[in-house]
Amino acid sequence: MADLLSIGDFSRMTFLTVKALRHYHDVGLLEPARIDDHSGYRYYRPEQVAAARLIRRLRDLDLPVDDVRAVLAAPDEQARNRVIVEHLERMSRQLRATQETVDSLRQMLAGEDDLTVVERDEPACTALAVRGVVTGEHVVGWWLEAFAELHRLLRTSGVGRTGPDGAVFPTAFFTDGQAELVAFVPVASVPPLPGRVEAIDRPATRYAVAAYDGPMLDLDGAYSAVGRHVTERAAAGDGPVVERYLPTGDPDDLLAHTTEVCWPMRS
Repeated sequence: MADLLSIGDFSRMTFLTVKALRHYHDVGLLEPARIDDHSGYRYYRPEQVAAARLIRRLRDLDLPVDDVRAVLAAPDEQARNRVIVEHLERMSRQLRATQETVDSLRQMLAGEDDLTVVERDEPACTALAVRGVVTGEHVVGWWLEAFAELHRLLRTSGVGRTGPDGAVFPTAFFTDGQAELVAFVPVASVPPLPGRVEAIDRPATRYAVAAYDGPMLDLDGAYSAVGRHVTERAAAGDGPVVERYLPTGDPDDLLAHTTEVCWPMRS
């Protein structure tokens, strides 16, 4: 055992606590070179120090244990680096989301999220639509696919639109986290309908409307503004909230838009 390190010495050489070393043994990340049958003491080889230091750095980056195991078992440097880079990209997205949350809180504390609300009567119209039962987790992906399909039909059919894109959000989407949503485009006429696209008739409705142009995180501010407006006037109407998307550039760039949040009012 002259060439083995006690767990205490190994801990000092790697900055990993004895508790952490025992845990990494239990989860199969770092097996001791030897365990004494009588005392249960763990011993490590000096060449295991490099792996232990790598584990500590990866765990400091919050790399999940399964991913750390994948790094250690990687057949080559390229495979190992791929796992690490994917995690770093996830961390970057999380950091951006955290910064957006910080910025949003600062705006709220400074009272900078007040939006102007107007009342508007929208006439009845015919629209091309795509329906889908959608959860909050998948709404962005569904939204992008639905409008890409509707825009593609407009291009191929030559049918003209009569208003901006819109989407219907029933109350259940917010209360239950899932509901049937409807993405729609008002049109002058109805072409032959492929796939899941259908024609719908949208009723004339009076709305309280707030326009919002900013991160998705703060879209709830527009909902709060129109909700307060109709509540203060005791004018809330039946029906779902509708979002309208006013293009700010290329109409086919789905993300280049200002969102109008339209809360139904009694006529």
